[in-house]
This record gives sequence, structure tokens and C-alpha cells, in this order.
Amino acid sequence: MTSKLRLAGIGVTGWLIGAGFGAAIGAMRLFGPIGSSKLGGGIAAFIGPHLSVSRVAMRNIALALPDISEAERRRIVREAWHNLGSVVGEFAHLRSSGQTATGPGWEIVGQDNIGAATKDGRPPIFFSAHFGNWEMILPIAGALNLPVAGVYRAASNLALEQLVQGIRGGAGHGTKMFAKGPAGARAIMRHLSSGGTLGLLVDQKMNDGIAVPFFGHDAWTAPALAQLATRFEREIVPIRVLRIGPARYRMICEPALVIAKSAGCRCDEVAIMTAVNAQVERWIRADPGQWLWFHRRWPKVLTASG
Repeated sequence: MTSKLRLAGIGVTGWLIGAGFGAAIGAMRLFGPIGSSKLGGGIAAFIGPHLSVSRVAMRNIALALPDISEAERRRIVREAWHNLGSVVGEFAHLRSSGQTATGPGWEIVGQDNIGAATKDGRPPIFFSAHFGNWEMILPIAGALNLPVAGVYRAASNLALEQLVQGIRGGAGHGTKMFAKGPAGARAIMRHLSSGGTLGLLVDQKMNDGIAVPFFGHDAWTAPALAQLATRFEREIVPIRVLRIGPARYRMICEPALVIAKSAGCRCDEVAIMTAVNAQVERWIRADPGQWLWFHRRWPKVLTASG
């Protein structure tokens, strides 16, 4: 795999990191999707709670769910680590993950909601979160022949970037990935203008975003979903890939959001993203162990007091 890397500009250290990642992927493939999921989840659940980033998760949980005990918070952190480790283990099998001897290892609920949200031939824009196995969204969408594209933050390590995007590209059944930045933004505009659609993960902090309530506290939130849906006159459909077992998934497509909007007012962005954050919050409250609690979603001044 590493022989396919474009070595120019990577550097020795970057190449070694990429080679190490490639070797880890190769090793995981020896265990199969279910074995890799169990192995990755078990290792992460054992090691993760002892890492410093788990303190971030504990503070986040205390802020979002103040009524639960410390023991319950620690249980959620372990489950979140187990889920993340499973996602990493399953990534090696992204192209075949969810496949069993009898057919797909995933199921879909609410697919009719996609058709109901398609207006005048324009498919909806989808949003999700780092919940369950979010990496499976595009492979499942591709298998369903949905022209969904994703957006990602390019890795600073070129070797790692090529490997990760190569795996995603091979698993997506023709779906596209656009890197964040000016070039990616122009490509997204062309993709939506030509009738394609987009899936966005909306649950990470964006320092130059807008303040929108999330678990009762303002969180800086990217308004791109609201801006694109308004500009291209698209409905907004919530989706998530719920983990129901090792390398087993349920994609849930919910009805399009119903949001009261005004004509061209910037307050529409806040209204839309408030509804979006509220939906993500409902998912997390229902199954907090499947969300990625480890990033700093709220301002430090809030989590520092948690």
C-alpha cells in the first residue's frame, strides 16, 4: 500500500507515520470486520479512559448532563472510547464493512423520508454527527445510489491524507469527498448546482461560527448547512448510523426538519442551526455512549467550571 504514496513533499517522518498507519490497517484486515471492531473497541476502552483527553470528555458530560453521577459519566466515557476504537478498527474494512455471508450488515430505517424531502428533483441536504459509525454514511449512501458528497478536514500529514482518502474513496461507491477550503467550497457549489447533494457532520466547534444553544449552553456552530440549504432551496434531513453490534449498523433517516423561516433574514441561520443542534442533542441523550465526547464543543470558560 505504501508504495502507492506520492512521496514528494511528505518527508521522512511523514512517510514513517503513513507507513505505520498503513501497516496497522493491514494488520486489522487480518481479523475481519467483526474481529477488528471488537479488538479496536476493547483496546480503546482499556487505554482511553486513562488519557488526558478523557478529562475533556468528563467535563463535557458534566456540562451537558449535570444530573448524572460521576460513575455514570465514567461509564459513558468508556463506552465512547469503545465506540471510537470500533470505528477505527472497522475503518480498515470500510469497503466491505457491513457485509456478511447473507448480505449487507446494515439496515436502513426511514428511507421514504428521503423521497418525501426531494422537491422538484432536488434531493435534500443531510446532516449527521460523530455518532455511532459516521464513516459508514457515505458507503451506505453509495450502495443506495444516492449522489451524496461529504466534506472533510484535510490531514496535515500528506501520507496519512492519501491513505485515509484512498480508503474512503474506494468504499464510497462513487460518492465524492470535498476538502474544506476555498477550492472545496467551489466544488461543493458546482456539485449542488448539478443536482447532487451533501452530507455534513455538524457537531464540532467552529471558532468563527455562530452561537447556537446545545444542551442549554451556547456552542459555536458552523452555519454552512443553513446557508447551503437556503441558497439551493433544499430540505434538511437528519441521518445517523447507529451501532447495533460489531460491524453492524442501522442508518436512520428522519423526516425533514420543519423550521419557520423569514425571507432572507440572517436570523434564519440561527433558527435552522438551533433545530439542527436540538436534533443532535436528542440523539446523544438517547444513547450518550455512541457520541464522540472528546472534542471541546463548548467555550473553555464553560467546561473549566464543569
